Parts: sequence; C-alpha cells; structure tokens
Amino acid sequence: MEKRMGPSVYLETSVVSYLASQPSRDLVTAAHQQITHEWWLRRRAGYEMFVSPLVLDEAAAGDPAVAARRADFLRGIPILGVTEAVRVLAVRIVREVPLPSKAGADSVHIAVAACHGMDFLLTWNCAHIANAQLRPRVERVCRLAGYDPPVLCTPDELMGGESRD
Repeated sequence: MEKRMGPSVYLETSVVSYLASQPSRDLVTAAHQQITHEWWLRRRAGYEMFVSPLVLDEAAAGDPAVAARRADFLRGIPILGVTEAVRVLAVRIVREVPLPSKAGADSVHIAVAACHGMDFLLTWNCAHIANAQLRPRVERVCRLAGYDPPVLCTPDELMGGESRD
C-alpha cells in the first residue's frame, strides 16, 4: 500500500448522514450533528479520508434531497474496495465478536477499514462499531486475522483535544 500524507480515516455513513441532515430536535442528536460539523470544518483537513461502495450505497438511500446532500459531502473522497479479504473478515467479526446478523453492514465497514490499513474508523454508530464493550473483541478478531484494527471512534473523540467554544 502506498504511503499516505496524514492519518487515514474511513468515514462511515452515519457521519455523512449527520452532516447532511436537518438539525434534530433531539438534544443528543443535535449535539452529535454540531460536533460532526465542527470536526468537518476544523479537523478533516488533517486526515486522508476514504469511503467504500457500501457508504455510497447507504448514503444514496432514502429521501432524494437528503441523499443528494450526502453525495455532495462524499464527492471526491477515494473509495476502498470490498475485496474477498474484506468479506471474509466481516463474516469473522459477526461470528466471533459476536455481532447480531442485522449488523452485517457494520462488520463490513470495520473490515474495509482494517483490511485497507485505515488508522481510524469515524462513526456515530455506537451500538455495533464505536462501542467500548465490543471494541476489544473487534480488535482481537482483526489481529488474529492479520490486520491492525483501526481506532473505532466518534468525531468527538477525533477532535484532537480542541475545546468547542
């Protein structure tokens, strides 16, 4: 794999969804949206961002106007392939972590990031991806399969210690 200029970030769909959606009336969701916008404006330039075809497919679903806004945010971001190695690792993650079968797409996001050597996987999916209880198991499965796991984190965790004034 070629040398990168800065730390690499696999951008999972939930981050792009928060960027493109209307402000939520739910306080927690609204806070996550604000943090995501701050990260996008202030921190993303320090990272090399990547997505996968799965991110593009998920971002294209739903309301056409919102899907178009998500596509605008994704435009120009390099796409990592969903290879056979990714598929094999995704199945192992579901089976060995274990994750529920409905989390198959989540395991693919993790596997893409691991197999392509990403430093970080940025997400707001705290149920199956950025989950402190599952993280050690996910890391173990990746390492046993021969991959360095990415750091599974939220935009808040990747703000680099900046205060949000």
